Amino acid sequence: MITQQGKALKMTKSAFIFLGVVTFASSCGSPSNESQSNASQTVIEVDGSSTVYPITNEIAQEYQLLSSNQPEIRVNISGTGGGFRRFCAGETDINNASRPITASEMKTCEENGVKYLELPVAYDALTVVVHPKNDWVSTITTEELKEIWQPSAENNITEWSQVRSDWPRRPLNLYGAGSDSGTYDYFTEAIVGEAEASRQDYIDSEDDTLIVRGVREDLYSLGYFGYSYFEENRGDLKALAIDHGDGGVIPSRETVRSGEYQPLSRPLLVYVNANALENKPALEAFMEYYLTQGRPFVNVVGSIPLPDEIYNLAVKRMDNKQVGTVFEGKTPISFKIEDLFRKEAKSTTDFEMNQ
Repeated sequence: MITQQGKALKMTKSAFIFLGVVTFASSCGSPSNESQSNASQTVIEVDGSSTVYPITNEIAQEYQLLSSNQPEIRVNISGTGGGFRRFCAGETDINNASRPITASEMKTCEENGVKYLELPVAYDALTVVVHPKNDWVSTITTEELKEIWQPSAENNITEWSQVRSDWPRRPLNLYGAGSDSGTYDYFTEAIVGEAEASRQDYIDSEDDTLIVRGVREDLYSLGYFGYSYFEENRGDLKALAIDHGDGGVIPSRETVRSGEYQPLSRPLLVYVNANALENKPALEAFMEYYLTQGRPFVNVVGSIPLPDEIYNLAVKRMDNKQVGTVFEGKTPISFKIEDLFRKEAKSTTDFEMNQ
């Protein structure tokens, strides 16, 4: 049975604040009666990114249909950063993340004895959107986005015409990710040049559906969030082409895979507690399903699948219980995730051959 008690959300300048849990029952295959009984008593705790949430949510729902005796999987949304606070405290088994783990989060995990596996699950394209009836902008440069979102713009850049003189002299109403969100961290670093460097006079939320609602109801809005939320609501929103110096590029599966959509392409990841993976067979079974049978559902929710090669490398990382991160506590901008994981896989193979 699937029950929904809600999602953990935060929205400033708004009354849309509530907290809850989405609970799923899930299992895989046809284990023995004893293992089925053990699995049904297991609880798997998941928290983190609202961008990765639809993927984990969809896969969990499909997984739970495979058996009537499943572990309970509780999926929360508190943003990537909020999720890592719980994960590094040992409170959760899985953290959904829309950016790599940071150096400070790595330190906290280490201090608390939490080792983890880092597993890529999809690509994302941070998508800049406006109201569908906005007829004055179809392409925006990264420099203009910086002008709009940098801290010095707060209470200063408040009208469209201040960004480009031929845009209307109308309010520039901004909607974006909350400060606990990995989307916030990635967007500010990619656009402003420094993570968490942003004006604060905008409507923010850890829940992208609330940002979608704000933009589609406000003619003078501009906002940003993950690609799957645009896909789900493309009839109510207008995505802007991003000009990073070589002309405008619209976010799409094709432009992300080709590397054209820069600097707002990024990896989506899950982090799995290594100790929990060792001691909860139901968790290992769920993650095995996630990385193998769950791939088609990345497309279903509007996210962008990785190459099969990378999913296979992720499965190998899990099978080998390979802990740590390939990102070294940094969030590289304008890169291809497959290059990092291929490099690591080659280094591991070379090491094994030399033993």
